[in-house]
Amino acid sequence: MGRKLEKGKLVLATHNAGKLAELRELIGPLGFDVVSAGDLGLDEPQEDGTTFEHNARVKAIAAMEATGLPALSDDSGLCVDALDGAPGVYTADWAELPDGTRDFAMAMRNLEEKLQSKGATTPEQRTGSFNATLCLAWPDGHCEFYRGVAPGQLVWPPRGSSGFGYDPVFVPEGHERSFGEMTAEEKHGWTPGQKQALSHRARAFQLFAKEALGVE
Repeated sequence: MGRKLEKGKLVLATHNAGKLAELRELIGPLGFDVVSAGDLGLDEPQEDGTTFEHNARVKAIAAMEATGLPALSDDSGLCVDALDGAPGVYTADWAELPDGTRDFAMAMRNLEEKLQSKGATTPEQRTGSFNATLCLAWPDGHCEFYRGVAPGQLVWPPRGSSGFGYDPVFVPEGHERSFGEMTAEEKHGWTPGQKQALSHRARAFQLFAKEALGVE
């Protein structure tokens, strides 16, 4: 078991609106006074790592050092088997436009083109997983990591308009609808006592709640 976190103020080390909404919903019932790095106007640190753990730590440490408060970050991405794990830590970069904004419709089209170029046309050839790594940084610099993986398949054309990022082209294992067709509660809803969360972020959060908060 890792170090326990006392309830109080907690910084969510993200500027991503979609990710922030999910993190707020997940942590909301647990009694923390949360504020985001974006709310505080903190600079976004450079994420130059080649692993989810490295980038998650960079974000958590930056928010902790700027505020003196415990900080929880998330680094996540889509890993496609036929593309040797790409886009992985570069998942958001695939959506980057020259002006710095992100176009995930473009990113999903590019992903599909790459799958087609690999001849990945059957469900068995289009497997992958969403991966999320949470990093909790304490004010003394100590860090703990909590990892969640949601396996599934890539579909085309996109399905649904809920969620964010690549959700409309990802169908989680054991389901027929994409993340983009699910409500927020279906995708990442998790409550203490629930056997298994569905999304990668919820699974990572479930582990965080158990190991850092003692919530089963």
